[in-house]
Amino acid sequence: MIRTPASPVLRLLTAFVLVLGLSACGFHLRNKIALPADLGPVRVTSTTQYSPLAEAVAVGLRHAGAVPADADAKDVASLQILSERWGNLPIAIDDRGRAQEFSLRYAAVFVFRRADGTDLVPQQVVELSRDYVSPPENATGTETEREILANELRREMAAAILRRVDGVIQGGAQGQKPAP
Repeated sequence: MIRTPASPVLRLLTAFVLVLGLSACGFHLRNKIALPADLGPVRVTSTTQYSPLAEAVAVGLRHAGAVPADADAKDVASLQILSERWGNLPIAIDDRGRAQEFSLRYAAVFVFRRADGTDLVPQQVVELSRDYVSPPENATGTETEREILANELRREMAAAILRRVDGVIQGGAQGQKPAP
């Protein structure tokens, strides 16, 4: 049997139906984070020196249009990561009482302040977790899997912090009343 290529009209119609289906289900791309125009330079700090989370949040803010603050600059807005906590809890055990499955948990506390010290985003806690299997009789690759999950959780934590910042800023902008 010889297949003939689909006509350009059929391809266009198929693409149109797919786009229409996506728009009908409510799908839309996320917008870029909307930072206030008067925010000025932003510094991201952490209680953990060389924190990969702080670096990821700083990169996300730069992509959102925030101007990074110079190291010696004063009176700058700051996103402070007040704490980062990791936990590894067993969630399933075998018949000998050995842990088979774990839940890797990651929590961060942050606050975003304007240059004048007022809270732009009040102190908040973000918690994430992922489960993984670690059979006690075959632990090969378990540590590597845990490291991959930890890196994934750091990326997701940075994105969650940026979404929280955006949500608070967008919520505040919508809650403001127009000037008379």
